[in-house]
Amino acid sequence: MHDDQAQTIGVLGAGKAGSAIARLALRAGLDVLMASSRPTADLTERLLCVAPGARATSTEQLLAEAELAILAVPLRRFRELPLALLADHVVVDLMNDWPSHDGMLPDFAGADRPSSVIVQDALPTTARLVKTLNHLGYHQIEELARPAGSTDRAALAVAGDDPNAVATVARLIDRLGFDAVRAGTLHDSATMQPGSVIFGMHLGADSMRRALVAATGDTRAA
Repeated sequence: MHDDQAQTIGVLGAGKAGSAIARLALRAGLDVLMASSRPTADLTERLLCVAPGARATSTEQLLAEAELAILAVPLRRFRELPLALLADHVVVDLMNDWPSHDGMLPDFAGADRPSSVIVQDALPTTARLVKTLNHLGYHQIEELARPAGSTDRAALAVAGDDPNAVATVARLIDRLGFDAVRAGTLHDSATMQPGSVIFGMHLGADSMRRALVAATGDTRAA
């Protein structure tokens, strides 16, 4: 994939979060592919209701076509995906380790590092993971999206280890209707997880930067 503005995105998971993101992407003029555990014919019928304009396909075909892949499945199920096919992709991780919702997951229980670091370690080395879209609920994602320059535009934190991948995802976030605020590397993404100061909060870009600095002491949030 070229590290510019992605025009075709693939959403792996057609639940509430994946469908909300698909709708925003379609409104932004993006080509949207979606895959789920449902048979493609069943997913096609579902998308007519929840994300008209998105194309249902298999996971394999989605990853062959999409310039950017979004992991919108429950964290407990991410290892069921054909992870090897994520090689050479920019991959967005919006999954959360949320024991009160999903129970204690063996891979993540007691881990002393953010969930996205564990996810990245499970991916091919050429897959470039970026954490974002996880700290607002699916209903907030649609309700808070605004055109660039709006005074009440909300921010989304973006964290990743590859600067080009982070820049690509930041541009996508802008197209979806949010200001992207850099939140450091995947190791820094603990500031975006459930229980963090920004989780579930409607914050503008300046307020989010201040919250991230207060949480980490790192003044590089930008």
